[in-house]
Amino acid sequence: MSRQVRIIGAPTDYGANRRGVDMGPSAIRYGGLASRLREAGVEPIDSGDLLAPRAEERDPDTTQPPAGQAKFLKETADVCSRLADEVANTLEEGATPLVLGGDHSVAIGSLRGSARDADIGAVWFDAHADLNTPKTSPSGNIHGMPLAAALGIGEFADTEWANAPRFSETNLAMVGLRSVDADERALLADRGITAYSMNDIDTRGIVDVTRAALETACEGADGVHVSLDLDWLDPKEAPGVGTPVRGGVTYREAHAAMELVAEREELRSLDLVEVNPTLDRNNETAALATELAASAFGKTVL
Repeated sequence: MSRQVRIIGAPTDYGANRRGVDMGPSAIRYGGLASRLREAGVEPIDSGDLLAPRAEERDPDTTQPPAGQAKFLKETADVCSRLADEVANTLEEGATPLVLGGDHSVAIGSLRGSARDADIGAVWFDAHADLNTPKTSPSGNIHGMPLAAALGIGEFADTEWANAPRFSETNLAMVGLRSVDADERALLADRGITAYSMNDIDTRGIVDVTRAALETACEGADGVHVSLDLDWLDPKEAPGVGTPVRGGVTYREAHAAMELVAEREELRSLDLVEVNPTLDRNNETAALATELAASAFGKTVL
C-alpha cells in the first residue's frame, strides 16, 4: 500500500500583517495538490479545513499592540491546539500530515502535534528566523514567533498550547535566512542554533547546505518536520507571499532541497505556509507549492 498523506487545511491569517493568506489552503488545492501527490506515488487524503473564524469577526482592533503583546493570541492558541490534535492523530493512524497554511503561526500546532509522541527535528526553509516573542516582536504578528513558541522561549516558556514537548533547538536547522531581527540574531548566537543564510547557499550550494541541515535535524530524532514558507523562494519565483524578501532561492534550488528531504526518508510531517492568492499571479505560487510538496514526497524527473 502506498504512503498515505493526510491534507489538513489551517486557513488562518491571525498571525500575518496582510489579509488574504487564509485563502492559501484553497489556492494550493486548486493548484493541483492531490494530483501532484499521486504523481509522487503517495495517496492523498483530504481532511478539509479546520474552523478558523475570520480575524475581523474576532478582534476589531488590528492596530499594533502595546509592547509585550501579540495580536490574536487567543485565536491562534485555539487553532493551533486543534491542529496539534489533528497532526498527532494522523501520525497515530499511520499517515503523514501535510498542513496547508494560512500564515506561519500554524506551525506551532504542527510542531506540537508531531512532537507529542516522538523526538523530532525540524528543518525551517524560510527567509525569516521566526524567533521573535511578544516582547521582542516589532509588529506583534505571531507568524514571526512560531519557533520561539514551540521552543518555549521568553513569554512562551511553559505555555502548554505552544510548546512542542519532544523538540529542542539541538535538532533545529534553518535554511535560507535573509531577514533576521537583531534580537533573533542574538538568540541564534546565544543558543547555538544551526542556521544557514543565503550567503551560505551562495558559497556552499543548496545541496551541501540542505544535507547538513537534515543531518542536524535527524541526529537522534525519530523523524523530521519540514516547514516550508513560500517566501523562502525569491519573489520572482513566488510572488504570492505577504512578506517577500529579495534574494531568495531559485525554482531549481527549491526542488533540489525537497528532493533531498525525500531522499533522506525521515520526513514525519510537512507545512506549506504563507501562500496569499490575493498577492499572487495566476495562482503560480500555490502551484509551485504543490510541485515542491511532490518533490518532498519523492517525485523526481527520472
